[in-house]
Amino acid sequence: MGFFGLALFLLLAFDSDQGSPSTASASTSPSAQDVEVTYGTVLKLMHEKTKVRLHSHDVPYGTGSGQQSVTGFPNVDDSNSYWVVRPIPETSAKQGDTIPNGVIIRLQHMRTRKWLHSHLHASPISGNLEVSCFGGESESDTGDYWRLIIEGSGKTWKQDQRIWLQHVDTGGYLHSHNKKYTRIAGGQQEVCGLREKRVDNVWLAAEGVYLPITESTTSFSAAYSMMHANVPSDDTTNQIEPF
Repeated sequence: MGFFGLALFLLLAFDSDQGSPSTASASTSPSAQDVEVTYGTVLKLMHEKTKVRLHSHDVPYGTGSGQQSVTGFPNVDDSNSYWVVRPIPETSAKQGDTIPNGVIIRLQHMRTRKWLHSHLHASPISGNLEVSCFGGESESDTGDYWRLIIEGSGKTWKQDQRIWLQHVDTGGYLHSHNKKYTRIAGGQQEVCGLREKRVDNVWLAAEGVYLPITESTTSFSAAYSMMHANVPSDDTTNQIEPF
């Protein structure tokens, strides 16, 4: 069901004259760093240090904001780890545009349609900044805004490129660590915001469906990589417990 849901989403979302999207798995070939991440791309984000995927599900936090929880999921093949890369409403950016270093983006959880969000509530395990999912298709605010920071001299976001995501409102960097929930969400790691930019805040664009670059950005080369099959979610958590 997860695979067919993704296929249906792509069919409805992409115009027929934009070409075919590329499916990719993490580090599938030496050319992975040539694959551009464009607006509309559906991807998984991998925490470089612990290898978990950024994940969410229709499960509220038991403390803090009570909003939809966000975790680090250890299994690669889970459809609740897909996110759609979106521009902020104030820009003229459109589907298929490349994403430059320093730009502000939003990440929309594909299954629940809510936005990756943060605020000053304390995260359940570490007491850092809580990261949640909030809103919906017609409900979004600046708490959903994340600044893309690419390591080194990279000018646009590409697959397997080391990045940081800094939350605009709080200044916190998207972070995870090896501290895990122990009961209902057993085995899943906490995801939080950390006010310091560190090497363990690094994320990479991993598995996903990468949209080709639109006509307006033909100065860049659209790259393709190998297909990665997705399987239905095996995430059966009900609520993130308080700590």
